[in-house]
Amino acid sequence: MSNAHLLTQGVDALKGIGLNYAFVLDPAERQAFVRGLGVTVQLALLTIPGSLLAGVVMAAFLTSERTWLARPARAFVEITRNTPTLVQLYCAFLVLNMLITEQLRDWGGGANPLTPFVWVVVVVSLHKGVFHAEALRAGIEAVPSTTLEAARSLGFSQRQLLTRVQMPLAVRFALPSLVNNLVDLVKMTAVASAIAVGDVTYESIMIWSQRDNVLELLLLILLWFCLLTWLVSLAGRWLEHRLRMPGYGQ
Repeated sequence: MSNAHLLTQGVDALKGIGLNYAFVLDPAERQAFVRGLGVTVQLALLTIPGSLLAGVVMAAFLTSERTWLARPARAFVEITRNTPTLVQLYCAFLVLNMLITEQLRDWGGGANPLTPFVWVVVVVSLHKGVFHAEALRAGIEAVPSTTLEAARSLGFSQRQLLTRVQMPLAVRFALPSLVNNLVDLVKMTAVASAIAVGDVTYESIMIWSQRDNVLELLLLILLWFCLLTWLVSLAGRWLEHRLRMPGYGQ
């Protein structure tokens, strides 16, 4: 029995309960939807490490004794976490991207290499990075002063204190919050559809605008994001178990 015949049988069976999944029988629409699933995964795989890196850097700035680092970092955190992600994405893509394009044209630098996909990765990573930064900042500040004094007595510099003592302990302390942030980040990638990045949400909109099968595609989107967030949560619980501090929380 061929795959096409199995698909037809499945579509007919679902049609019997009122669900219209006829789009999977159209090769172009099926490929577009599958491609959208892959783009959503790509966004998640890029924004997760991107946001964590941004969070670590901003946490280091926030806890720095240098005010010229700490104050701008605090201002950036407050502005970013108190404004909607979608508004930030529009500002970045419709305003900043346009300015970059015009400047490159004036300089004769050719086309703007920053695609909508890149802007989504950057904006979402920075937006969620500030939440990581706040969680890590709390973890850094929770490191006992006696631990820091012991490290200083061993000749640790301020940089070594941060990278070898404070940050490793802060990650363990903040890990549950970081995992929650990453789960939210995966869901946040759906904003990519707002600037026509071909993720699963955008491709679904293109399909249901032609077939009027909104419910059916929304169910698939929900199931896909449930799967992705479940995998992130599973990885987070595994990390929490591996990095658990002896005696902590008992």
